[in-house]
Amino acid sequence: MSPVTRGILFMVAATFVFAVMDGLSRLAAERYSVILVVMVRYWFFAGFVLVRAMTAPGGIRAAARTHHPFLQVLRGVMLAAEVVVTVTAFVWLGLIETHALFASYPLMIAALSGPVLGERVGWRRWAGIAVGFAGVLIILDPGNRVLEPQALIALAGALIFALYGLITRKVSARDSATTSLFWTGAAGAVAMTLIGAFYWQPIAPADWPLIGVLSVAGLAGHWLLIKSYGAAPASTVQPFAFLQLVFIAGIGVTFFSEDLRPGVVIGAGLVVAAGLFTLSRSRQVSAPKSPPAG
Repeated sequence: MSPVTRGILFMVAATFVFAVMDGLSRLAAERYSVILVVMVRYWFFAGFVLVRAMTAPGGIRAAARTHHPFLQVLRGVMLAAEVVVTVTAFVWLGLIETHALFASYPLMIAALSGPVLGERVGWRRWAGIAVGFAGVLIILDPGNRVLEPQALIALAGALIFALYGLITRKVSARDSATTSLFWTGAAGAVAMTLIGAFYWQPIAPADWPLIGVLSVAGLAGHWLLIKSYGAAPASTVQPFAFLQLVFIAGIGVTFFSEDLRPGVVIGAGLVVAAGLFTLSRSRQVSAPKSPPAG
């Protein structure tokens, strides 16, 4: 099996595991505080990050060494906030519509890369962004439905994740992926523990397997992502990440009796297509130009 094929299979497996994790997150958040559920998830994630840092060359000290301490802490806290907001949307809006709206985050990254990072966004990418947000409007269906506040929560989660992505691009110019992963887990776990202490409630013994499987699924998903990006170029495997929408649709319909509206399918298709187009264009623009022959 070629490395590219392995990378694609790892990415497909990661999207499936993350979809299962999101379904379990919704189930757990229907029984306990969202903040409590996310806090326990982050304890497992922080443990994974610490073990990975200890086994890496240079240990924890090397993993924690950063040129952007404030930005690394900020992005770690922002990702934790995004998880809280998105899991809340799972409960209030449902898995399918939340993910359909959340899929707009690459478009938000493209739209904000100019004012935030000073990148030039050409007219082709702006056209792709416009098509994508037209898809968002189709999902929201404002002509036939009252705009639900829950939908705004899902879009807020996508916006926070887009800003997290932009900050990650900023710090990755000087910090390694190991350092960014370390601060993602450490800062997020500390922030969630400080807040989650006020939301603690006893977890029923019968629910610990649910919390445990949910947390292990998160670790497995991150491990599969690392293996995917280690086996094949990100530009090759990233488009397969959108398969999570397909897996989520199956979980939402089968286990939560969610309605797969035609507008959601059409709108999500436009959002995904526009996201892939803007991703492709951004890589074409950033690719180094070949020197002229002769």
